[in-house]
Order: sequence, then C-alpha cells, then structure tokens
Amino acid sequence: MEETRRQTPFIKQLVANDRQTRDQAVDSLRTYLSGKRTFTKLDLLKLWKGLFYCVWMSDRPRTQQRLTVDLAHLVDTMQEETAFLFLECFWETIVREWDGIDVLRMDKFLMLVRQYLASSFRYLKAREWEQGKVGRYMDILKEGPLHAKNIKVPNGLRYHLIDIYLDELEKLEPVDSEESADIPIDLLIQPYIQLVDKSPTKVVRTRSRDMLEDERLEKWGYIKVNKSEDEAAHEEREEEWAGFD
Repeated sequence: MEETRRQTPFIKQLVANDRQTRDQAVDSLRTYLSGKRTFTKLDLLKLWKGLFYCVWMSDRPRTQQRLTVDLAHLVDTMQEETAFLFLECFWETIVREWDGIDVLRMDKFLMLVRQYLASSFRYLKAREWEQGKVGRYMDILKEGPLHAKNIKVPNGLRYHLIDIYLDELEKLEPVDSEESADIPIDLLIQPYIQLVDKSPTKVVRTRSRDMLEDERLEKWGYIKVNKSEDEAAHEEREEEWAGFD
C-alpha cells in the first residue's frame, strides 16, 4: 500500500484530510483522464491500485461518500476508449481485492460499487443507450464481476450487484417514464440470464432468477422467454438430488 501511494499520481492528495486538497486532486485526475492521451490497461490497473488504496484509507463517513461519488464521476468526461478500459480495470480491481476487504471497511466498498454501477448507466444513457456501447459494457460485466463460472469472482460481489442493479437503473430510467421504454433492457440483463443459465452455484442462479422476475422489467419492455435448456437441466438435477439425510 505504501509503495502504491508513492508511485501513483494524485494518491497522497486524494487521501488528504482537508476537502480543498482532495477536490484539487480530483480535478487534476479528471483532467488527466479526460485528455486525448492513450492509456494502456497496465496504466489504468496501476492507477486503480492507488485509487483502491484511497478508498481503503478514507476514514469518516462523509469523506468516504464524497470520495466514492467523486471517483465515479470521473467516467463522465472520459474519451470512449479510456472510459471502457477504466471501467474494465475498476471491476478487475474490485474482483481481485474483494475477499481481502475486512468487515469494518466493507460498507464503503459496497458504496463504491454502487456509485460505479450508477456511473456506468449514466455514461450509457448520455450516449442514448447505443446498443453497441451497451453490449460492450455488458461484456465487461460478463467477463468480470458477473462471470458465471470464474471461481475467482466472489459470490458476495455477485449478490451485491444482483441486489442493486435494477434500483440504480430505475433512478435513471423510472418505470413510469415514457422514455424508459426505449432502453435496451434485453441487453442490460444479459449478464443475469447468463448467471441463471450457467452458474454452478444454486444461490446465484436462484437470486438471479428472482431478479429476472422483478415486475419493473416488464414495464421496461422485457418479455421473459421460456427457460433455457441449461436452466431446465439445472432444475432437473436439483430435483433428482435429495441431499444428505
């Protein structure tokens, strides 16, 4: 952690106690990331290692909330290639570090995940939910925190995303809004269909299936199709297996 702080720009200022110093650091980081320079994945993974450290070290609730909101808003002004790579590196970092977060720090990282999910939706809405961009981001989720079979992805992170996903979408696209019918809801829920179809963990499948039964989805235009062959096979095996006495 100390090595990360020394090597990553802006980190010392972002964990400062006074708000003015933190705000200046966020502004500098926003300028740095929104420019026309080309970043490599390694560049942004190193940066995210430092930003993760910033959240880890933030201590007061108001400071924690402000920091997570500010970091999530960094995405708003990025060039497209930088934004998608930055989000990919965020999720990769969260997956890697999740199991090492202690119970006293977990709340602020739950908040960080919520803010970044909201930021992702906000970014896509600002681009009119263009299907190519939505599909690209869904691929990031399916290969990252919502990967169905990767045992390195903590189920606790999957559960959190299942719990908050539709709530954060509804904040941007209320179900009673006429415009909300235009969102590509079939694309937006593909990661959860994948979890239902392919996850080897019954609780993940059940919670994902429950989410797909949420009445808001129908109001957004989602029409539930028949169960996939994989899902039906899962359920058949579960019915056959009676468990231990």
